[in-house]
Amino acid sequence: MGEENKYQPVIGLETHVELNTETKMFCGCRLSFGDEKNTHTCPVCLGHPGSLPVVNKKAVEHAIKIALALNCRINEYTIFHRKNYFYPDMPKNYQISQYDIPLGVEGHLEIDMGSYVRRVGITRVHMEEDTGKLLHTGSTGRISESEASIVDFNRAGTPLIEVVTEPDIRSPEEAREYMVALRNLILFLEVSDCSMEEGSLRCDANVSVMEKGAAKIGTKTEIKNLNSFRFLQRGLEYEVKRQVEVLESKGRVIQQTRHYDNRTGTTKALRSKEEAHDYRYFPEPDLVPIYVEDKTVEEIRKTIPELPSEKAGRFGSEYGLPAEDCVFLAGDMDMADYFEESCRHYDNPKNIANWIMGDFSALMNKNGIKTISESRVTPENLCRMLKIVDEGKISSKMAKSVFEEMFETGRDPGSIIESRGLEQISDESILGSVVDEVISENPGPVAELKGGKEKAISFLVGKVLAKTKGKANPQLVVEIIRKKIG
Repeated sequence: MGEENKYQPVIGLETHVELNTETKMFCGCRLSFGDEKNTHTCPVCLGHPGSLPVVNKKAVEHAIKIALALNCRINEYTIFHRKNYFYPDMPKNYQISQYDIPLGVEGHLEIDMGSYVRRVGITRVHMEEDTGKLLHTGSTGRISESEASIVDFNRAGTPLIEVVTEPDIRSPEEAREYMVALRNLILFLEVSDCSMEEGSLRCDANVSVMEKGAAKIGTKTEIKNLNSFRFLQRGLEYEVKRQVEVLESKGRVIQQTRHYDNRTGTTKALRSKEEAHDYRYFPEPDLVPIYVEDKTVEEIRKTIPELPSEKAGRFGSEYGLPAEDCVFLAGDMDMADYFEESCRHYDNPKNIANWIMGDFSALMNKNGIKTISESRVTPENLCRMLKIVDEGKISSKMAKSVFEEMFETGRDPGSIIESRGLEQISDESILGSVVDEVISENPGPVAELKGGKEKAISFLVGKVLAKTKGKANPQLVVEIIRKKIG
């Protein structure tokens, strides 16, 4: 651990985002996921000789929206290039991408790490087309363990945005939080579903280590196959540790591309970067340059909704919530909307936030529910339950049980409480007689309470709750006991 503390990780991320346009980047084929293989193709996306690409205007607008949300400067003049390389999932043997004149440059995204905020520079946001998808035979689906591979060109030509950061990230934890923040921001823009499971959000990481205080960054490696937030953090943690061990043993870190194996939690070398071929970029001759007018940029800027960082700031000022609560609630669009809708029905934002962040989120995680809008509990029913607790009709402990049934069935809290006979006893005359019984049956604890031992009152309250099968209002029971004992 001491050796690792001598070194500072230096991390940059390259993130690919598939856009949710109706058609592909340079042709009219419909986008699809999960459809029959090779059913959404045409001469353009298959690279047939003589076919000509045409730019998808909506994809360009989506790309500008992402770049603006990342505080980028939009280049007035931008062009497409051909990135030349051969791979079976590349029907044209080149990819239409952007090289030296990307759409957006010089941006940044701030990530809240709790005790500090890290500003991550955005080097560039550029447009390109996705490749096809290789499907490897065999039980594991891995290329190294398969006898054959087939290719599905449905994905070929899908509009793709690449977001490249500066090497500003300083830990695997920061890298994970950056990806979470970037995903949430893009979801707010409604230009992609950002599903890492389906491949519409993919990330590669460049990582090196340097001795703290050193002026020169160490040799970097690139890690592929980081297809979840957890794998991103674990892959970087392993690679940082590996590079530190190499340096401590007086070895040399080699610039190479590595693959993260989530089964073993390790990275493995794929190829040396020194041996990588030149992509021979040159301007795409079949596409004209794109001129982005200031008027167009401003029109798109007006369509950008309130983003997570802005929403978190408003939640703090408008609802008086702690910063940690604001960041949690504002980071997910569905959750933020659910919270605000709940606040229209119940005037206690902090109580709503506590339930959403606590029991509600725990049940969602347990049941594999990704967004709060998919749950059966409506904002109105959540608020009805909270009001019932405030009125003293059920205890907070009972409320947890009621909420679990609401979550499972979608029923309103009132009918659940009535059917299960859970309503608290808050009638002072009824509770008074039960307290009298408990006092007469427990002279020892009563004497202790009279002698100043406050713990004894918890014992007596417990006895009252036992006699009433948990239905007694605990706060009222405490008041009655104190009155009777004096």
